[in-house]
Amino acid sequence: MIYSFDLYTALLFTGLLLIAAHLFALIRGAAAQQWLRLLPRSQTAGFVLLIIAAIWAWFLIKTIDLGEFSNWRSRVLIIIPIVAVLTLKYVDEFLAARALGMLALLAAEPLLEAAWLRPENGRLLLVVLAYAWIIFGMFWIGTPYTLRDQIAWVTKTASRWHLALFGGIAYGVALIFVALTLHR
Repeated sequence: MIYSFDLYTALLFTGLLLIAAHLFALIRGAAAQQWLRLLPRSQTAGFVLLIIAAIWAWFLIKTIDLGEFSNWRSRVLIIIPIVAVLTLKYVDEFLAARALGMLALLAAEPLLEAAWLRPENGRLLLVVLAYAWIIFGMFWIGTPYTLRDQIAWVTKTASRWHLALFGGIAYGVALIFVALTLHR
């Protein structure tokens, strides 16, 4: 295990993060919607998110057990910053959407690792969320305009916006409930 998250910590942290993000968007309303609509094409957000993803990926490769691919570690550690710089230079269209997809893939890994081989059924809430992030992340990297379309769809009507926000808050509450009732 390269992350020190146990299942309890992963459930609690993820639940609190979901509640905080969705409550912030609920409170800020129109400003949050406007920011989300501009996010996929934002050069500044793309730069920041890509740098975070590159550092995270570099750290992950540096510390993870690569098994039979361990002899590739030093080459991949050199390739990650080169690819990040080339991506910044040549893939500037929807860079924030692509970088957010990378972060979604990276964020799923510690959640799946925390739930790995745990017998509690509550872990499945975390696993479902992680796999949703993986699926969305792959689409945002490969076809980044889907993030723009998803944001446009969610922010089109107030009912969709509120349903998404309350759904995220409810999922966060469910994760915290599972964490607090987890038999440790």
